[in-house]
Amino acid sequence: MPEGPSLVILKEALAPFKGKKVTGVEGNTRILLPDIKGKKVTAIKTWGKELLICFPEFTIRVHFLLFGTYRINERKDMEPRLSLAFGKQEVNFYTSSIRILYEPPDDIYDWSADVMSPGWSHRKAMAKLRQIPDTLVCDAILNQRIFAGAGNIIKNEVLFRIRVHPATRVGQLPARKKSQLVKDVVDYSFLFLEWKKAFVLKKNWLIHTKRTCPRCHIPAHKEYLGKTARRTFFCNNCQVLYG
Repeated sequence: MPEGPSLVILKEALAPFKGKKVTGVEGNTRILLPDIKGKKVTAIKTWGKELLICFPEFTIRVHFLLFGTYRINERKDMEPRLSLAFGKQEVNFYTSSIRILYEPPDDIYDWSADVMSPGWSHRKAMAKLRQIPDTLVCDAILNQRIFAGAGNIIKNEVLFRIRVHPATRVGQLPARKKSQLVKDVVDYSFLFLEWKKAFVLKKNWLIHTKRTCPRCHIPAHKEYLGKTARRTFFCNNCQVLYG
């Protein structure tokens, strides 16, 4: 599943389509589509892991789920979920969830929760964490209501960087450590963006998919932890289990 920084890269790639009219629509999505042909794109936005293609009266929301992909000005050997043509150019979405939003995005989305947004709020994230003291930190980072855009890579890398064991409960974290967690989720997201653009993201992973802890030089652990049961890579030696 693409994480928030990858969606920002897609948003930037789609920027040239802003202000252009859709000349053709096709795909195998089963939802009832409005009359998109002839409509002009007014904005391209992202919220967390969601891509928003905005038109005057509605917004197309694309979520890539676990295996969704896209192609710009080329196609895969399969029918797209949704294809938008702009003259000789086109955007194709595959294995994705497509929805139509009729309310303005500003009325639907909390931009202060988006880790990549200029409207991000550290204070609000801290307040939301205080409301879930019994939640494991590995689940808390994946909570899109708190950290929209944070995914499994960000979860694993942040917890390793700040030396917190993923099975620690939010309420057991010292206040300073909790604040460090919130800050590092955002900081790492922008590093993720920088490394992804430079095609060196995997080279900079410290613990994600690793078999050995780079700090302790002992075997790392891989478990499916928390309610989310996502792959979690960590070191039992240098990541502190608080509480």
